[in-house]
Amino acid sequence: MDASTAPGGLSHCIRLGCQMPDLTPSELSERLAWRYAVKHFDSGQRISPKVWHALEQSLILAPSSFGLQPWKFAIVTDPKIKAEMPAISWNQHQPRDCSHMVVLAARRELDQDYVDKFMHCLCETRGVAPAHLSGYRDVILHSVQASQGRHLEWNARQVYIALGQLMLAAAMLGVDSCPMEGIDAAAYDRLLGFDQTPYHTVVACALGYRSQSDKYAQAPKVRFPAAELIARYE
Repeated sequence: MDASTAPGGLSHCIRLGCQMPDLTPSELSERLAWRYAVKHFDSGQRISPKVWHALEQSLILAPSSFGLQPWKFAIVTDPKIKAEMPAISWNQHQPRDCSHMVVLAARRELDQDYVDKFMHCLCETRGVAPAHLSGYRDVILHSVQASQGRHLEWNARQVYIALGQLMLAAAMLGVDSCPMEGIDAAAYDRLLGFDQTPYHTVVACALGYRSQSDKYAQAPKVRFPAAELIARYE
């Protein structure tokens, strides 16, 4: 039995609703300070299946507006596909050299069918009769209809929530990452076949392990003082 599922383990604790194990404030700060946007990955290192499963779960468990999950995540590990990506990524080599390349795409449109699909999943998962959630369905559908023509913009913002959660989870597990907006989104859509689907590439994230030759690994983080970034109302 895995330690995480054994009595007293993490999954066991979650099921019982008990308090999660503590991560100290200093440990959190250290892991966030360790993280940086990797410029050179070690192409010989791969993320283990167990670690990758946890990172994939961080995407699946990411929060979204109304819980609608208006996204698709393409996980690319095929060397042939990864080799095509630098040419459509401003000649950046991270997609080629990383272990796992994640492409985060947003739904172009939302409609009543999609809302009903989500509501079916919600009712089935929680064992609730659809009639009991008809009011909630109406609220979601009203928001969807009121934002007609702006769905991609709305959904893209949700995608960035998932990206942030993925990068944080990676840092907690000692996995390096590099978020990438410097990509040709339309070319990514064609490469991955998204151009024939309801989804459109928004951003990508390369994950793996830093190369020892990456000079930026030891570079101090450049951040404005907290007093300039944080307004306090106490």
